[in-house]
Amino acid sequence: MSIDTSSLNAHPPLQGDWIDAPHHLSSIGDFPLELGGQIKNCRVSYAVHGDLQDQSKPLVVFLCAIGSIHHRLDFLINQSRTLDIKKTRIIAIDALGNGFSSSPSNSTEQPFFQFPKFTIRDMVQSQKKLLDQLGITHVNMIIGASMGGMQALQWAVSHPDFMDYIVALTPMSKTTAWASSMTRAARESLAPHIEPNGSYDPDHAWLAWLPIMQMLAMRTPKECDEQFTDVPQMQDWYEQRLRWWKSMNFHPLDWIYQSIAYDTHDVSKTALLNGDLAKGLGSIQAKCLIGVPSLDLFNPIEQAIHTASLIPNCALVKLDTNWGHMAASALDTPSAQAISQAIDCLTGR
Repeated sequence: MSIDTSSLNAHPPLQGDWIDAPHHLSSIGDFPLELGGQIKNCRVSYAVHGDLQDQSKPLVVFLCAIGSIHHRLDFLINQSRTLDIKKTRIIAIDALGNGFSSSPSNSTEQPFFQFPKFTIRDMVQSQKKLLDQLGITHVNMIIGASMGGMQALQWAVSHPDFMDYIVALTPMSKTTAWASSMTRAARESLAPHIEPNGSYDPDHAWLAWLPIMQMLAMRTPKECDEQFTDVPQMQDWYEQRLRWWKSMNFHPLDWIYQSIAYDTHDVSKTALLNGDLAKGLGSIQAKCLIGVPSLDLFNPIEQAIHTASLIPNCALVKLDTNWGHMAASALDTPSAQAISQAIDCLTGR
């Protein structure tokens, strides 16, 4: 295993709900991909809370949502007994294509448009290879929100005996036509602004993407109307949001690649399942928790509810919130508390 933290992309400024932790970068070699080809010298980035060598404490894996990094689930840390970092080890793994793990924007061997397409199953397999290198053969829990929840469910199907618990928030086990339409609209808004050499003007590239992905897909009409009382107020928010998003250093081509993986995801396409979603979800051995808001305009809750019904041992938590897809975030404190309580209930703590 090779660790080279100097190769990490520039870390964005710490946000109010983020918890700083040591960052690492591991080379897992040339990594074969589900769609063919390989990521040359594939690297997987991760952050660690606690001492990974302390076998006396449970180990939890955090997974990233689309367009996010290893801080995505920090808002849950210490909110429950299960995730008390004095009693639990946490490894937060960066997904392929997020600018920290191997991505179009940071690959020296396959830069930008030369980078091969990958899937969510590839994300999971890269994470499994990382954990193998770290000598980790079993974890207590895997948690993810949005695309992270989709990865968590794929983990449970691909490696059913690797974990005791799965927590999937606002997930899909099979991407719906609605969600795919959302990501396609956002993708098409970005593509014309990226030059063949990967350069782009952030002041223009993100303008149409912001209302699509950070407002229309993430929130509900009711929450939006409660937050913004007039057009100038909303315009100020968009200007502030653009400045904030630019500070996150996320490359639009990385987001495009992740969105393509998002669109094509279907756990029933896992080897030997032959498109049988019920068989795939029915094979899950871990105890599961799926959390959904009252309304989700990105990942329709109907798909998550159907997913929960096909998993043998799964609790479904419906969050009473107007925050929509952002219910699984620091923005929605009551939902974060409800999720934390549900996690403790799942684990019996």
